[in-house]
Amino acid sequence: MSHTYNFFATISRMKYIERWALMRNSRPETLSEHSLEVAMLSHLLCTIGNVRYDKHLDADKAALIGLYHDASEIITGDMPTPVKYYNDDIRKAYKEVEAIAEDRLLDKLPADLRPSYEKIFKAEDSEEECYMRRLVKAADKISALIKCIEEERAGNTEFVTAKTSTVRAIAALEMELPEVHDFMEEFLPPYGNTLDELS
Repeated sequence: MSHTYNFFATISRMKYIERWALMRNSRPETLSEHSLEVAMLSHLLCTIGNVRYDKHLDADKAALIGLYHDASEIITGDMPTPVKYYNDDIRKAYKEVEAIAEDRLLDKLPADLRPSYEKIFKAEDSEEECYMRRLVKAADKISALIKCIEEERAGNTEFVTAKTSTVRAIAALEMELPEVHDFMEEFLPPYGNTLDELS
């Protein structure tokens, strides 16, 4: 009798985890929705880097990293950003908890497949890999900003402070990552528009 593995059944539970749980939402956002958006944005940022800035980034791998970037939250839950980054000790402790949770997920794979998924979950040391993962983190921030814009457009003032701090964080990233600047100039403005305005 063949052995069964829980990795993908566990990953599928991302659709039950709500983000921004401590805030009043006009429309809840699941971890699955967020991960899909981060995957698409990560792919785009790497593509911009390759096409416009002579980078050699693996945009497909960036998309996969984006898809799985918060998978550990199936085990840890979604910790609110102000708590996660309250101080260096909490940030370090959360990173350790996150790594343990990722290892627990990877243990749910058969041994022959695990190395392929470790490449998604665990960063390599190369310069291109580090840069690509920075773009995935930027995509994560951009996704948070998009959520703030959508909530604001829906008349919800709950996200005003989150929007301000996210805009500030992205502005800092724009100074170092031209791909982020290009996204903010060319792709961000239509977010929050109605379907008629987008047509």
